[in-house]
Amino acid sequence: MSSFKSIAAAVLQLGFLANTGLARSCERVPRLGAVASESSVCSKIGTDLLQAGGNAADALVGTVLCVGVIGMYHSGIGGGGFMLVRGSNGKYEYIDFRETAPAAAFEDMYKNNTDASIYGGLASGVPGELRGLEYLHKNYGKLPWADVVKPAVKVAREGFEVTEDLVKYIESTTPNDFLKDDPAWAIDFAPNGYIVKLGETITRKRYADTLEVIANEGADAFYTGAIAKATIATLQANNGTMTLDDLKNYTVAIRKPAEIKYRGYKLTSLSAPASGVVALSALKIVDGYEDFGNPAAVNLTTHRLDEALKFAYGQRSELGDPSFVEGLDEYQESMLSDATAAEVRSKISDFKTQNVSYYDPKGLESLDTPGTSHVVAADKSGLAISLTTTINLIFGSQLIVPETGVIMNDEMNDFSIPGSNNAFGYVPSPANFIRPGKRPLSSISGTIVETADGKLYFVIGAAGGSRIITATIQNIHHVIDQNFTTAEALAAPRLHDQLSPPQISFEYSYDNSTVAYLKSLGHNVTWVAPGQSTAQGLRLLPNGTFEAAGEPRQANSGGFAV
Repeated sequence: MSSFKSIAAAVLQLGFLANTGLARSCERVPRLGAVASESSVCSKIGTDLLQAGGNAADALVGTVLCVGVIGMYHSGIGGGGFMLVRGSNGKYEYIDFRETAPAAAFEDMYKNNTDASIYGGLASGVPGELRGLEYLHKNYGKLPWADVVKPAVKVAREGFEVTEDLVKYIESTTPNDFLKDDPAWAIDFAPNGYIVKLGETITRKRYADTLEVIANEGADAFYTGAIAKATIATLQANNGTMTLDDLKNYTVAIRKPAEIKYRGYKLTSLSAPASGVVALSALKIVDGYEDFGNPAAVNLTTHRLDEALKFAYGQRSELGDPSFVEGLDEYQESMLSDATAAEVRSKISDFKTQNVSYYDPKGLESLDTPGTSHVVAADKSGLAISLTTTINLIFGSQLIVPETGVIMNDEMNDFSIPGSNNAFGYVPSPANFIRPGKRPLSSISGTIVETADGKLYFVIGAAGGSRIITATIQNIHHVIDQNFTTAEALAAPRLHDQLSPPQISFEYSYDNSTVAYLKSLGHNVTWVAPGQSTAQGLRLLPNGTFEAAGEPRQANSGGFAV
């Protein structure tokens, strides 16, 4: 970590400046607000909405819907997620728009057929994204609903360039023949008989028509009527059990966010069934080390961070939907208490690492859940939003509704399946077993940071399944402990350790001497290519100007301040 800043600077010099709001800040003083997402096209829609008189809520809705068009491989209105909102008055609201298990779901529904939780109609939970965006806009937005939805309609109808990111995800989907051989997919992805290639233009005209109806009629048009009937018909034709009533009855859940103090800053994040509380737990543990940000102690700091991560992931195995898990509120409060943090620190040895059972005595699995997209937005009033949305695995359940172009999620795979130990021998967590109406556990950890005097300072969040938590933690550490800019923090090399499997992975650019030091303490070290987690962030500086940055590991991301 001592070389993080020099590495970040080098990365930026190699061309990642285009992913940030720094270039714009040279042209005008960015005091209106900022937006960052995995797509510069979509972030630009967000800042355009700010400049049209909208606020951060308007900008976020427009950006998220656009990302669902361009980044359809892992997000869209067929999915769901979580968002943390900081109102202009400084009050927080945690909006849970996670997918729910259909009414016909039951605990053993995937017994002897776990693939059914990944592919086909039985894999989809009831989508929540539109209800979440509707709630945000209704309670915080300024512009008319149609005005914030229609930019995404335009992108879907007129088309967008096939990017390096899209090509990467298409190629990573094995097999991906369905994109060409299934006529419902081929309309968009192989209109000329072959899967679209880098630099070509792809359109999603059915999806554009769907979004246009939603723009004109509101989110209800997705949950009732012709669009809903088409969705249910597709799911049921592919062995699904979701019904029209499941769609009609879906509602967001408003939950109490979690918060801690860290180095004098106030950190607010998402409680269960999201995993912001896990990120906060790890930070709470390392907050007790006074030299944690000291560059001279980087090797020991990295070891201590990894030990804190393993304890936090061990705690995560007990989490689930608080509406179904008794005593979960008290458990999360205990996770973030001073006493628990001190107790965990007392168990951390500065001279060695421990066996997995030391951190997770029950041997419960820590699920790896990929396929997410993160968006952040803020404006001059102090309104700020950190949102993560997902359809879970790449291209979700690999079901597309032929009439509407909506790609359906496979979020049911995020539940724990009884009697099915994971690949590393860990047993399923009862807290995350399937129940009708239940929301599966998620790694999503969107976080907002305030200064000691209550002013908005930093908005961060990540995508990448179980790596979301570690990416979020490290970005907060870089900004608060090391005084990095948002762009420098995002560019810094990352580590990841989720306890199961028992290994710590480092991106290739991580400092070799630090990795060697951890190996000498007994850590099982592996190296990975960058990009397994992606983050988006923004900061409001003390002089009232914004900075924003998109993830440099995503070739087409963008963070802009206006």
